[in-house]
Amino acid sequence: MWSVIASYIPKWTIFFQAFLLFFVPVVMLMFSKWFHKSINSSFSLKPNIPSSPVREDSVSPDDSLTGLYDTDITSVRQAIGDNADVEIREFTIRGTRTRAVVVYVDGLLDSDLIDTHLIRPLMLEGVPETEHDNFNDSSDAIKAYISSQMLPVCEIKHVRQLLDLVQAVLAGTPCLLVDGMQGAFLVGSAKGKSRNVEEPLSEALLRGPRIGFTERLSDNTGLLRLHGKNESLQLTRFEVGNRVKKDLVVAYMKDIADPNLVDEVVTRIRKIEIDDPLESGYIEQLIEENVMSPFQQIQNTERPDRVIGALLEGRVAILLDGTPYALIMPVTFSMLLQSPEDYYERWISGSFVRLLRFLSALLALLAPALYISFISFNPGLIPTKLALTIIETRQGVPFPSIIEALIMEIAIEILREAGIRLPKPIGPAMGIVGGLIIGDAAVNAGIVSPFLVIVVAVTAISSFTIPVYSAGITLRVLRFTAMFFAAVLGLFGVVMFFLLLCSHLVRLKSFGVPYASPMVPYGINDLKDFLIRFPLKVMKKRPQLLKPQDPDRRN
Repeated sequence: MWSVIASYIPKWTIFFQAFLLFFVPVVMLMFSKWFHKSINSSFSLKPNIPSSPVREDSVSPDDSLTGLYDTDITSVRQAIGDNADVEIREFTIRGTRTRAVVVYVDGLLDSDLIDTHLIRPLMLEGVPETEHDNFNDSSDAIKAYISSQMLPVCEIKHVRQLLDLVQAVLAGTPCLLVDGMQGAFLVGSAKGKSRNVEEPLSEALLRGPRIGFTERLSDNTGLLRLHGKNESLQLTRFEVGNRVKKDLVVAYMKDIADPNLVDEVVTRIRKIEIDDPLESGYIEQLIEENVMSPFQQIQNTERPDRVIGALLEGRVAILLDGTPYALIMPVTFSMLLQSPEDYYERWISGSFVRLLRFLSALLALLAPALYISFISFNPGLIPTKLALTIIETRQGVPFPSIIEALIMEIAIEILREAGIRLPKPIGPAMGIVGGLIIGDAAVNAGIVSPFLVIVVAVTAISSFTIPVYSAGITLRVLRFTAMFFAAVLGLFGVVMFFLLLCSHLVRLKSFGVPYASPMVPYGINDLKDFLIRFPLKVMKKRPQLLKPQDPDRRN
């Protein structure tokens, strides 16, 4: 009797798998919470404290411009130091004995514009005799006369602190100092060299606008204004960076975006503390919620049409000076697999391509792991003829399936990275030729099986269909994790990995919006733009998960 009862008791491996199914997710969840809490406590964001880009011993925030020419010009020279690119042009205003000086950085400004709009009006045209008394009356009179009569420029700002003057000059804004006038004029704004507006390299489309952002913030905001002619488009400017200050713009539709979302974005931006935000990726990492998640919680894009489309849904965008990549928030996982071209084509063809993209993402994530699990643990699940074919192709392969797959996957990743870093004329050729040569040589040498080469090739091609490059990198990293799960636990490990990934996506949020929406939580109206893109006439509501002020689209 006992032997009969014992025969019904599962083997110890079943209990071990059940224990892992419960224990591993709990341990990973506890570790993730502990590590995330440690990161937030160690690197908590602090209020941004303005700092000077020059040495603290050379300029004090309390140093003021006195109006005494010799004293002020000496202070400016000492504060600037030995910067060879800073030009100081001294002259006398015509018709008077008043001395003046223009300070600017060579290379950040067009010298012809300085000659035409600054030096010529003061040095060659000067002050008429009828205005001499008013000009020499007082500091305020000099300032008023120069700003209203002698400087034919759009933007003039008067500063009294030496620190403000030095920061503006080193940032590219020309400065005018006049004897007898307390303070100085900042004339115009910094206009560094920038490339022309071109087609985005990372988000090429067959149908759509051939225009992308540039590294100049004023060009990018101008593209938004030009692309989206709407009086509700709000562009709010901030300064980020302690030592090197850069302009940052928060863009949103003031009658559509949720005010709480805008306030949350602005609050996180104000708390940023960094020496120099070299690229928008710094901002992205400093304001995201979960630093331990492999998934990006903020979308980056070079396309103005994608930004305008997101703003019209009720999202918020960030543009940073010095980078062509704008940030869109909040983001969901489905957004990373959508392309603007889905909306430019008819809904049937757009939906088909989108479904194909979702399938490609699944293949890019799980194809090698499924190969390992079927070959090493569950060959009985493969049709008999196909199994015999695979066994025949693996004859003589000296490595287990996990090592075999790792060899090919690492080789493909190296070729992909090399193709990106190599010069453009030879980069694509290197990737194609290198892949063919390595794959053929590996098969002929008996290191890998031909079937695995097919699996790896399909996986690599599938990863190229993902519109957002950063999302593709995430799936490439997770692919290796899935392979190790499959190598240890077989198909059970693949299922366990997928469940862990789904549970993480369900818990993840981007600025309070569930990352897995509109599936979790379920929103029937938002499903019209999920796997299948419904006709535009049917999509009359904005995404409800964003809580827009105006939920109706104006189709």
